[in-house]
Amino acid sequence: MDFSTLFDPNVHVRSLTLVRHGRTAYNAAGRVQGTIDIPLDEVGNWQVQQTGRALKELYVDGEQDTQRHRLIVASDLGRAMATAHAFADLIGEEVHPDPRVRERNYGDWEGEATRDIMKKYPDDFISWIHGESGELKHNVEPDKHVGQRASQAIAEWADKAEPDTDLYVFSHGACIADTVRTLLDADDDADANSAVFSMRNAHWARLIPIAIAGKPLRWALSDYNHGPAIADTDEWENPKL
Repeated sequence: MDFSTLFDPNVHVRSLTLVRHGRTAYNAAGRVQGTIDIPLDEVGNWQVQQTGRALKELYVDGEQDTQRHRLIVASDLGRAMATAHAFADLIGEEVHPDPRVRERNYGDWEGEATRDIMKKYPDDFISWIHGESGELKHNVEPDKHVGQRASQAIAEWADKAEPDTDLYVFSHGACIADTVRTLLDADDDADANSAVFSMRNAHWARLIPIAIAGKPLRWALSDYNHGPAIADTDEWENPKL
C-alpha cells in the first residue's frame, strides 16, 4: 500500500522545532522572569551560538530536499529574539516576532527569587511545583491559556507557510512545556504536566505532524530537551569565554 496517499497535501509544515532561549542573569540567580525583558548574559550569548550551529548542522546542512523552506518565529522578548537570530542569521532567514509565544506571565511573582517565594508562600509554592495551580492565587497566567495562545500562533504560522516548511519557534521554558502539552492534547493530564518539564536553556523540542487527509491534524513528539553535544559537559554553564 502507498501510505503517501494518506497524507494531507494541505498541511505544509513538515516539522516544528520549539527552542528555549539561552541563559540570562535571572536564570543564573534563580529568579522568575516571566514577561520581564531580561537579556541574555555572557554565557547565554555563547550558548545560543552553539545551539544555532547545532540546529543548522542537524536540520539544514543535512537536509537532502533542496526545496525545503524554513520559517522562523520568536517571542518578541529580547532573550528569545537573540536566540532566534543566532540560528536565523546563519542560514539567511528572517525572524518574525510574535508576542503570543512569550513566556508565561507570572504576575506578582515576576522578578522574585524562587527561594523567597518558597519561604513566603510555602503551600502555594509546593502546589505550583506539583502542578496543582497554587500560583494562580498570585495573578499568574494559567498554563492552559499559555498553551492555547502559543498553539494558536503556531497554527496560524503553519497555515501561512509554503509547502515543505520546517517551522522554528523560539520561546521560553514554561511556554514551550505548556505548548507541547496542548499540541499533544495532554494539557489536562496531571501525569503529562509533571513529565513535560521546562527544558534547559538553549535546548529544543521537535514535533512531527500527523497529517492524514480527512482527519484533524495531530502532532507526535520526536525529541525533547535536545541540546548541542557540549551541553552534556560542565562547560555548558561555565564556558571558557
